[in-house]
Amino acid sequence: MAFAGFPREGLAFLADLARNNERAWFHAHREEYDAYVLEPARDLVEALGEELARFAPDVHAEPTVGGSIMRIARDTRFSKNKTPYKPHLDLWFWEGDGPSRTQPGYWFRLTPKRLLLGVGMHRFEREVLERYREAVVDPKRGQALAKAVAAVERAGGDVGGANYKRVPRGYDTEHERAPLLLHDGLYAGLELPVPRELPTPRFAKFCAERYKRFTPLQEWLVDLLT
Repeated sequence: MAFAGFPREGLAFLADLARNNERAWFHAHREEYDAYVLEPARDLVEALGEELARFAPDVHAEPTVGGSIMRIARDTRFSKNKTPYKPHLDLWFWEGDGPSRTQPGYWFRLTPKRLLLGVGMHRFEREVLERYREAVVDPKRGQALAKAVAAVERAGGDVGGANYKRVPRGYDTEHERAPLLLHDGLYAGLELPVPRELPTPRFAKFCAERYKRFTPLQEWLVDLLT
């Protein structure tokens, strides 16, 4: 089915779930989740995948739970937060042929009041982290990254992933790109109020237009991994 917009009833369901985050309540309202969240999400993945393909032709958009639609049930085994469900909708569109969670991509989160859009990788695996650090200090690739970060910041994106307090051992603490060596992930995004386009077919294009602003960073990461 063509994407007709994400219904306001879906936001209402997520808000109710935040107030009643219990398995019994969720199962009693499962039909609302399916009708107002899951099915519109499937259509949105297809529509947004088409929009992303205009500038990211190899992007993966799979309208399935566990594909581009993140599971609403939380894994509470290693978390202090034991509530069983996420009161938001998460989507993920990745580039690369490996496992989806190990590739850079476009992420999406919709809450009852906010929309978060971004690109990149929140955490590098060890081999990728080593490759990233070498690229940062490489004259050509490092300068390309610095330009990509600057372009994203000019476009209004917040660049994240700097989780180390010190430059890693073996690297020059005075290097011109030393701040980028503090990263163990690299991503950029923005947060905004739920847009008026949400319940309309224009919402997919609205998201894609904002993703496009961050493609310099995404393209650099895709190149790093390939």
